[in-house]
Amino acid sequence: MLQVTDIRENKEKYIQALAKRGIDATSTLEEVLTYDEERRATQAQLDDVLAQSNSYSKEIGKLFQSGEVQKANELKAKTVALKESSKQLNEKMLIAAEKLQELLFTLPNIPNDLVPAGTDENDNEEIFKEGEVPTLHEGALPHWELAKKYDLIDFELGVKVTGAGFPVYKGKGARLQRALITYFLDKNTKAGYTEYQVPLLVNEASGYGTGQLPDKEGQMYHVGVDDLYLIPTSEVPITNLFRGDLLNNSDLPITCTSYTPCFRREAGSYGAHVRGLNRLHQFDKVELVRVEHPDNSYKALDGMVEHVQDILRELKLPYRILRLCGGDLGFTSALTYDFEVFSTAQDRWLEISSVSNFETFQANRLKLRFKDSDGKNKLVHTLNGSSLALPRVLAGILENYQTADGIRIPEVLVPYCGFDMID
Repeated sequence: MLQVTDIRENKEKYIQALAKRGIDATSTLEEVLTYDEERRATQAQLDDVLAQSNSYSKEIGKLFQSGEVQKANELKAKTVALKESSKQLNEKMLIAAEKLQELLFTLPNIPNDLVPAGTDENDNEEIFKEGEVPTLHEGALPHWELAKKYDLIDFELGVKVTGAGFPVYKGKGARLQRALITYFLDKNTKAGYTEYQVPLLVNEASGYGTGQLPDKEGQMYHVGVDDLYLIPTSEVPITNLFRGDLLNNSDLPITCTSYTPCFRREAGSYGAHVRGLNRLHQFDKVELVRVEHPDNSYKALDGMVEHVQDILRELKLPYRILRLCGGDLGFTSALTYDFEVFSTAQDRWLEISSVSNFETFQANRLKLRFKDSDGKNKLVHTLNGSSLALPRVLAGILENYQTADGIRIPEVLVPYCGFDMID
């Protein structure tokens, strides 16, 4: 959530920055400032009324003590009127504050200066590419056909039990999935991240805290009876562990990793590009979350990018890194790098990780602050990244490592799998 004080001081800057996202925020920001002015003016009036009421109360006590009962009763009558006035002013202030909050919730984060202009994924900027795309044998198959051929994943059984987008992993497919999860967690914990196991359901406050609500309400599975949401990523519960905290400078950075299943409705997704593991309603993901001092957050972002690169180098998968343009940037993000693995059998790039800096956007919603060395309470910066999302990594391994005799296992995963070939 954007900070009203910053909008008040830099309205034109905010208008220009949000234009990079393709948003004309002029009228919304003006409305924000109108409600903010009304809230502050009403608060000033309320403070005056309360101060006058307190002054009268003290005076009434003195008058009763001195026996001036008539004057005391006259002031008491005035305090009754002041109480009614304060009640009305308080209601007016709360309404203005509520409308202000609603407007702020609709505004996305301000893009970092590095974010390129653009309207959609076609305008994202490729900044790095590495790895050799393998030449596959004649008759090479896409991963959904490989999964069926080697009995690794049963998409039809998932439809039978739940519906489309809920696959069932079997045999070596399940073991490879488990191996990837353990490998990712081991890499993360060795890099200094603390492992967490977190709830898969969160309350509404958690959804608002990290920015999934109200922006992505239609993409989240909602348990109506209990008013809880299935998590779209473990970023939500992990980051909310620190909601409302006032940290010490020495507490930073906080580095967390977690494996969870993730749930997304993916409403409106259809076509050939969502076949197999390309897009699911339930999928596994290992996540990184960092809580950082603002001065260090972009150095931390670079470190997260290097960490994901190291994983992909060990898996020996061809990949590229994109800097997302304003039109493709997530609602909460100030700067995002997407990692994509090349799917040789599909002849297309598959997104497998997003690494983002949210700056103070989430922290402002979470009221997550730290006491800086100057003694002032300030908002932290929060960051997160996939390390990694499993479905498309698995798809990339199945397709890029296939041979005429079977599917080889990346060398780094063999100790985790207990086998080096799927045949």
